[in-house]
Amino acid sequence: MKKSNNFSKYISSIIIFISLIFTSCGKNYSDAEILYVKEIEKFRAEKNEYFRNDPGSPFNNSKSETFTSLNYFEPDPRFVFKSKLHEYSVKDTVKIFGTKGEERKVVRFGYLKFNYKDREYKVNVYEGMTAYSEKYYAIWFTDKTTNDETYGVGRYIDFDLNNDKDYLYTLDFNKSYNPYCAYNSEYSCAIPTKEDYLDLEITAGEKKYH
Repeated sequence: MKKSNNFSKYISSIIIFISLIFTSCGKNYSDAEILYVKEIEKFRAEKNEYFRNDPGSPFNNSKSETFTSLNYFEPDPRFVFKSKLHEYSVKDTVKIFGTKGEERKVVRFGYLKFNYKDREYKVNVYEGMTAYSEKYYAIWFTDKTTNDETYGVGRYIDFDLNNDKDYLYTLDFNKSYNPYCAYNSEYSCAIPTKEDYLDLEITAGEKKYH
């Protein structure tokens, strides 16, 4: 078993190295951007291992799906942005729905702004409560790739709140991912609202699994 694990890690390292070569080929990336691409590839390889082996993986709870590998756009440093969190002066409680039709209530807490190709966009940050009464913050969105190259419900980006009002958050669309309901219908996930639509092609992050 130990030899098998070492071999798997060796193969993963080779895949990361080859992916990095093909990804950066023909692109004028700086040394820092090349390092960033390598980190994204490592992050994705580790996530594949989690989905393949961890008991908490949606594939290990599925009777119909067998895990192969997650599907991604090439890492693209152009889809990484910095922004302060702009809190709404009035934090409205809004109604959203899960993919099984259940109603959920979350707080529209604030938003991040980013500029892409000389046009400004924003993504909402929502505050919600888990089933264990723990507060969480989330970003979810749809864009012009939704239901074509990417999952039809939408994609998510993790968000950790920082108490420093001047803190610059990293909005990294290369780390946007599909919720568990994309792989296993036993799960229900929040459906982004019309307000969460971005009128551009976010060709970064996770694609459809199939």
